[in-house]
Amino acid sequence: MSVNPATDPKKTTHLFFGPQHPGVTGNMSIEMWFDGDEITKAITHVGYLHRGFEKLMEKRLWIQNFPLVCRICVPEPDTNEECYALAIEELSGIPVPERAKWIRTLILELARLAVNLMAFGGQAGTIGLGTGAMWGITFRDFVLDLFEELSGARIYHIFIQPGGVRKDLPPGFEKRVLEVLAKIGERLPEMDRLILNNAVFKLRTKNVGVVDPQWIQEYGLVGPVARGSGSVRDVRKDAPYEVYDKLDFNVITESGCDIYSRAVVRRREIDLSISLIRQILEGIPEGPVATQLPNLTQWRVPPGEYYSRVESARGEYGYYVVSDGSLKPRRIHVRGPSYVHAVTLLEKMLVGANIADVSNIMVSLTTCPPEIER
Repeated sequence: MSVNPATDPKKTTHLFFGPQHPGVTGNMSIEMWFDGDEITKAITHVGYLHRGFEKLMEKRLWIQNFPLVCRICVPEPDTNEECYALAIEELSGIPVPERAKWIRTLILELARLAVNLMAFGGQAGTIGLGTGAMWGITFRDFVLDLFEELSGARIYHIFIQPGGVRKDLPPGFEKRVLEVLAKIGERLPEMDRLILNNAVFKLRTKNVGVVDPQWIQEYGLVGPVARGSGSVRDVRKDAPYEVYDKLDFNVITESGCDIYSRAVVRRREIDLSISLIRQILEGIPEGPVATQLPNLTQWRVPPGEYYSRVESARGEYGYYVVSDGSLKPRRIHVRGPSYVHAVTLLEKMLVGANIADVSNIMVSLTTCPPEIER
């Protein structure tokens, strides 16, 4: 930290927040200037990951990229698998069995549930309410137990593939999913009392980190960040994929535009995911779960280009995939919410904010830095 006395009797403080700070959402840093404890300027810095996902994918066989894409967002890897698989299926004309579509939707909603549990509890953790953060992580672990049973892995599942999924649900899996939903649902009212009804949480989040509804279109804001300011955009409704057109649900919105509203959106999304998962388990049909693929070491995807998009827990997520008919992708571009939310929006929102609210504001945007360093 350096102090630069200006001609003005006030002093300007210059410091870096992260990447090692526990309040930073991943390997990134915010360079900030302060007048007292008020931020006058903020710049987002990345470059601490050096992943280069897009170029790495263009050097690998089509099928070899599935263990790679899931690492672009660690808390929600399945979104990347889904986007990549949808693009390949469209370019190759590969059909997906009906049961596989239902299983994919189940996986995506389980992933959304896990992310929102962690994000909702984590929002409380940013103001020192550690119990909320621990509860969120614990409930998320219940969901990760299911992923471990399903795929053999807790984090990187690599379960969605072109033409369907890797294998069918294990015996009794549906029953264990319902047991986990009941266990989580039983504790959610207590979590509401701890967080949403907490006077300190309200004081630290209401009218803080305000997202002007006019910024939604201007900056391309998506997900809970946009829906917390009244937007009704949701890819699951606007451009249904898999079996979302067969499920009964409404887009969740709030109008407060602040951190509290975004927390309420994520809390209500937890209830929505639980409802959708129950609907999926009731409606899932019998049948095959995958279409047979060609020799994967010699697989050439027909020439063409396609943009696939899904609704991640953080908003619209897209893959622009180009094939020239060779064994490897010609070009892949990943469009995640983090680039806009953690750079353009965050730099704007921090100006005028208090130093104590930096982590609070950052976490409300749920950033995955690898989406920026892709």
